[in-house]
Amino acid sequence: MSNLYKICVAVQKLQVNVLADWHVSGKENIPPPGGSLIVASNHLSQCDPSYLTISVNRWIRFLAKRELFENPMAGPLLYWYGAYPLNRSGVDITAYKFAMNLLKTDGTLALFPEGTRSPTGLRKGETGIVKLALASGAPILPVGITGTENFGNWSRGAFFPTGVVRVKIGKLFSLPVIEGKISNEVAQSLSDSIMQRISNLLPPEYQGVYPTPKRSKS
Repeated sequence: MSNLYKICVAVQKLQVNVLADWHVSGKENIPPPGGSLIVASNHLSQCDPSYLTISVNRWIRFLAKRELFENPMAGPLLYWYGAYPLNRSGVDITAYKFAMNLLKTDGTLALFPEGTRSPTGLRKGETGIVKLALASGAPILPVGITGTENFGNWSRGAFFPTGVVRVKIGKLFSLPVIEGKISNEVAQSLSDSIMQRISNLLPPEYQGVYPTPKRSKS
């Protein structure tokens, strides 16, 4: 963990405590330090990884699209902060190996199953998180974030966190053990189950294609 990372975390905590109405619920669901962990969250803003970090209170590593690292100033900062480049146009073996090595050495990895930002509501989850969770055996901590939609958006003048920000942490769970290669249908079904757990932590306007099922009246 670099000194730059520690400084960034301290600054982020100060910002949300001073500038925003920031609250984290469900902290009792965070497992104690030690052991691998996948943090699965909805994705509203490019700043979400940093706010997951201060909410879960762990050194979280994450995958970021490769294009961000091409910026000569942002690229080194992303590396120092704990990001690793991901080629989203196809299967990225190098990024997969990074993630697996991290999880096998008791690291914490943040994944956004949607694959990209979706500030208007959840979109269909992809299956990458399923393959990593099954291969590593790492448990998954679902998290729902609201209020960060405009963070990091220079065009909207909202680089600093303001307004009401809520982070809701759900109960830890693990995917069932499956021997051998799974079909695309099974992988998608498991991805949908992860997305539904995230959706259940969000208000209806953020749930998108994963609305909370209505309970029938007895």
